[in-house]
Amino acid sequence: MFDSIHEECGVFGIYEDSRGDTASSAYFGLYALQHRGQESCGIAVCDDGVFRHKRADGLVSEVFSREELDKLGKGNIAVGHVRYSTTGGHNPNNIQPLVIRHIKGNMALVHNGNLVNAAELRRSFEMSGAIFHGTSDTEAIAYEIVRERLNCHSTEEAVERAMPRLRGAYSCILMTATKLIAFRDPDGFRPLCIGRAHDGAYVVASESCALETVGAEFVRDVKAGEIVVIGKDGLRSIDTNCGKKQNICIFEYIYFARPDSVIEGVSVHHARLKAGELLAKHSPVDADIVIGVPDSGLDAALGYANESGIPYGIGFIKNKYIGRSFI
Repeated sequence: MFDSIHEECGVFGIYEDSRGDTASSAYFGLYALQHRGQESCGIAVCDDGVFRHKRADGLVSEVFSREELDKLGKGNIAVGHVRYSTTGGHNPNNIQPLVIRHIKGNMALVHNGNLVNAAELRRSFEMSGAIFHGTSDTEAIAYEIVRERLNCHSTEEAVERAMPRLRGAYSCILMTATKLIAFRDPDGFRPLCIGRAHDGAYVVASESCALETVGAEFVRDVKAGEIVVIGKDGLRSIDTNCGKKQNICIFEYIYFARPDSVIEGVSVHHARLKAGELLAKHSPVDADIVIGVPDSGLDAALGYANESGIPYGIGFIKNKYIGRSFI
């Protein structure tokens, strides 16, 4: 029932003190995260409590023309998502952001990760009368937060209460009428970082490369289990669910992330170089040339060549004018 692979999505969020072109900022942030998902994308903007959103299949540049961005209008908060091409069934209702209108207000949720108890949560909600429109576990996260929101004073408190029942990987950004809330699972499987622009705007994204694209400087990573709340009073942290040992997915360094990103203080490019060097030490071979497979294998091949002394060369050429075709 659920998509079989959808861990490699990209999420982006921005909060500004005053109304601005947050839709364009989200566009450029998602453009920088396009490598994390090429199937579909979406942006939601909040303008004085009014939510406007656009979601569709395709690349960021295909879905969001200047005209479409203008339709989203001005606002002071925005969230965006790029979705990974999966081997599961296609359902347009799975495209994010997931916009929820409940009795206590509106919220838009974007999620990178995979819950291991999604089916269990979904079944529980369905047995109590909930209606699901898609097959992604993001809906289960949204329902869990809304259920808690009905019995507490704030959305961040609802997130805090809901997190212990969410098992697996999740790096999420949630937009309400007044706040941007980012939270990460207690293991910290998927990356999430915070940036600050020169005009004071806060930015949250899956990778640091997206911060630089919108002119924001890296501040820090969201800690495993942390909830970061950004609003008119600035940024504050809730660490109730922190404390576990960090377990970042190694594939972020090997394959998922862009080489110019820095995750948990480690350059992805340097991590790949080091991996190649270690491979040369542990598995030396008698060869004439070291060839990398584009794109993520190039840095590792260079590291192997540097350590082994075997010349580095180009043997595979990738067509730059087509999308990813590995599936």
